[in-house]
Amino acid sequence: MRHTSTIAPQFYVTAPQPCPYLAGRMERKLFTALQGEGAQRLNDGLSKQGFRRSQNVLYRPSCADCAACLSARIDVAAFTPSKSQKRTLRRNAGLERRATSPWATEDQYALFRRYLESRHASGGMADMDAFEFASMVEETPIRTRVVEYVDGETGALVAVCLTDVLDDGVSMVYSFFDPDRERASLGTYIILDHIQIARETDLPHVYLGYWVPGSAKMSYKAKFSGLQLHVGSRWERMRDPADYAAQAHPLNNESISDQVAGITLPDGEPLRAGRK
Repeated sequence: MRHTSTIAPQFYVTAPQPCPYLAGRMERKLFTALQGEGAQRLNDGLSKQGFRRSQNVLYRPSCADCAACLSARIDVAAFTPSKSQKRTLRRNAGLERRATSPWATEDQYALFRRYLESRHASGGMADMDAFEFASMVEETPIRTRVVEYVDGETGALVAVCLTDVLDDGVSMVYSFFDPDRERASLGTYIILDHIQIARETDLPHVYLGYWVPGSAKMSYKAKFSGLQLHVGSRWERMRDPADYAAQAHPLNNESISDQVAGITLPDGEPLRAGRK
């Protein structure tokens, strides 16, 4: 009988780069490769510990002087739409949802370019070409869907979300939408519809990425009821946003080695930390 040994994931830390959320700060990311037969289980397990997927990599902010980036998810059972969110649902009642396999199209890329040029012209994705866009969508070792939103009258593609399906929820990896429909609040609508998707598939959570206290870019996430934040090693119901200001203090952060040591893997394999 042949036995094969399981190779434990190795974790690395990126070099410091300017933080995109807090001025004057530097960010680093803790990351590991997402590959092999255990990719889905690893993604499920680490997503519950604040990690996010980007193609075949799982990462989590791991800064030396700050712990402000907090993974956020919505507890679907505890969510109740606000008056404003109900209006957003009504405004977009004419949209049709189409969930497909992760395959990039020309229409998606055209919408993606319009979105970037309007909202993030100087961002890290501004120079992404069609081939890089296709890689972002299609290079996934786990269960992923592209959720498209189409105008029911014109057939025009107005919004897209790259969505991972986890064992306890759906994770919104990246979304973009028609920048000319500003009054439609499409960004909010995509989240609201993913809450509905989670309900339809009996999944308890919608993972939103990171919420950062003090960052105007992330303030919209705090407007969703039932929001939970991953603080330290556990999820908690979000309190007053002002309560999390101390997360940006240098003394409120663990060392890189302690952060790695606190990670729980699906089979409890030993961890090895490295640098890149």
